[in-house]
Order: sequence, then C-alpha cells, then structure tokens
Amino acid sequence: MSIKAQISVLKETVTGEARVALSPETAKKFKGLGFDVVVQSGAGDLSSFSDDAYKDAGAKVAKTAKDAVKGADIILKLRTPSDDEIKTYPKGAKLVCLMEPHKNETAIKALAKQGVTSFAMEYVPRITRAQSMDVLSSQANISGYKAVLDATAEFGRAFPLMMTAAGTIPPAKVFVMGAGVAGLQAIATAKRLGAVVSATDVRMAAKEQVESLGGKFVTVEDEEAKAAETAGGYAREMSKAYQKKQAALIAETIAKQDVVITTALIPGRPAPVLVTKDMVKTMKPGSVIVDMATSQGGNCELSKVDKVVEVGGVKIIGYSNIPSRIAEDSSSLYARNVFNFVGLLLSEDKSKLVVNMDDEIIKASLLTDGGKVVHETLKPTKKSAKAAPKKKKTPAKAASKKKAPAKKEAKKS
Repeated sequence: MSIKAQISVLKETVTGEARVALSPETAKKFKGLGFDVVVQSGAGDLSSFSDDAYKDAGAKVAKTAKDAVKGADIILKLRTPSDDEIKTYPKGAKLVCLMEPHKNETAIKALAKQGVTSFAMEYVPRITRAQSMDVLSSQANISGYKAVLDATAEFGRAFPLMMTAAGTIPPAKVFVMGAGVAGLQAIATAKRLGAVVSATDVRMAAKEQVESLGGKFVTVEDEEAKAAETAGGYAREMSKAYQKKQAALIAETIAKQDVVITTALIPGRPAPVLVTKDMVKTMKPGSVIVDMATSQGGNCELSKVDKVVEVGGVKIIGYSNIPSRIAEDSSSLYARNVFNFVGLLLSEDKSKLVVNMDDEIIKASLLTDGGKVVHETLKPTKKSAKAAPKKKKTPAKAASKKKAPAKKEAKKS
C-alpha cells in the first residue's frame, strides 16, 4: 500500500540561510512512497536545486509559501518558522525541522496554539538506530571540513611541507579544540592538506580517535577527565579547577600554533570560552583562529558573529552558520536525515501517518501535539505553576489581617 498525504517544503526565511530541507533525490523517494510533494518556488535556488529539478523528480512547484502549505500533512523546513509562517500552517499538520527549542519558546507555543504537531531534529537521540537521522552529526561533518578551508583562505602560508630548490617551507601547525564530529572532520581535513595536527577534548575517549587520524592528543589526564562524557555522547561541563589546569596547558599549546579551530558546544548552554584575549596575544602575526561556536556566544573571547576580525595580526573567523556555506551538500545530507525520520511517522503498512509514542526517537523529538507543548524540558514545572497565582504577603499585610478580627469584636461589645 502507499500513503495518500502531502509533503510541503518551504523556502527558508532566516537571513543567510542557503540550505533547503528537500533535495530532488529525496523528493523522488517521497514520491515513491505515495506522497504528493509540493515545493515553494525558489526554495532550493541557493542550494543549486532548481525548480525544474524538483519537477523532474515528480514534485509540484507552488508560487508562494502560503500556496505550498495549503493542504499539507507534513511540512519540512530547516530553521524555526516565524510567527507569520506558523499562522498559515494547517491545523493537524506535522512540522519537521531544526527548532533550537530553548531559543524559540514563543514559536513553539505558537505551533501548539495553531494545532501543529512539531518535531525538533536536533532532539533525535544519538543511538545506533537513529544514526541515519542524526542531523547534528551530518551538519557538523560539513562544518569541520569547511572550517579548515576557511582557515586556509585567511592563512598567508601553505599547509603542507614543501621542499623546493629555493628552500623548505615547514608545514602549518593546526590545533583543534573539541574532538566531536566537527573536530574529527577538521583533524582529518587538515591532515589531508599536510598540516601537523594536534587536538584536545575533555573526553578521554576522544584520545584514540584523534590519534587514529594522525593527530596528537593534548589534555590534562585525571579522574575528572575520564568521566567527562555524558550518556548522550556530548561533553560534560567541567569543574573550575579542571578548567584552570586545562587552560594553562592550552595557553602553552596555542602560543605555538599557526591555526586554532574551536568546536566546543554544550546543548542548551552558552559556549565555553576556550581562547582568551591573552592567549590570542601570544600567537604569531599571520595566525588564524576559526571559532565554530559563535552561534552560542563563541569559544574565543574576541570573535565576532559572522565576521573576520584581526587582533594583533591574528585573524579570527566567526561564521555562525558554516554548513550553509556548503549549501548543496549540507542540504542533501539534511534531506536524507529528514527522509529517514519521516519513515517513522508511517504506519507499519505505510498507508497512513501515525505518531508512535512507544518509539523512543519520536518521543524524544516531539515538541508539540494536540494543541499543547509536550516535551518535558519545555513544559512549565508543577512547582512554578502552583506558585504563580499566589502572591507573597508582605509583613504589613499579614499583620493587618491578624488585627481584623479584633476590630469586629470591639464593634460587637
């Protein structure tokens, strides 16, 4: 059996966002499942996907966003929709996108009010079964690669060792801070370009991965470091004492580098500052820092969002949406992640849409359903809900209330 439902794909409205949630490849796959696919005109232009390419894959092209979402059962996006967009969504539609839930609580409430069932792709758990839906990893891979290319564009020297008749050019020294998905890709890319690479991470488990890619691992090795990885695969925030020891080692290491790439992010929290202004001062003129965490405040104290700044001859790159800088590949990977996720919303015989709360992936990523915000991390706590209506009595009011019965007695007597 095949499903009878409509998937609508919208052009992104966030400034600087070049990606799109559907590729012609996945449009064809959705058509194969029986979906009607409607794409807003121009949605894929910045990702090199033309309207004609979507038409060739079997999709229909709508002139406006409003036309595209009319009759939609599933809406695919990349970034959180605006309030004006949400008002056009049909009641009961299912939205799949990157929601950044803790930054966009107003939008999430608006989705609930509109009766939209919404899923946050960044909340897909990092488990084996969900690897093909892991948007954070697919986009981080692209980011790690592009961060190195951005560094080479600003660096005034070559990366590899070069031996010429006129003399030898030494290889560039690249230091990657954070050995998650983005960091490991940055290490691999810098090595392929011929740099001497070292890296650091608070998780001791990353040591073997870094070394397997040919990098040297730099970290303070103690008991706290051994327990620094959370169950979800993220880095845990470290104690002040550990941070101080690590900072001293890192400061010494940074002073010797040509390129520093920082990748440290903590979900739902400001990015930790790893490179201080004093550390930047120790770097040689012509050195480059790529801060990949500016969207959450930045790992470098001197970085500026979406700007390349120069301080004491050191260039600091602060692009906040690196995957968008390689939009075609980023979009293709995101579209495959989303296609695999939508597969979980189909019944066993693939004839209808379902929201199966027994599926841990669905449960973890569901934000709104049935007109309510349902994700545990976004719902108001019972304590705050009970406390809200009650106002604390001032000492003066409490005293006057106690005296009130006395006045009544006096009147009676």
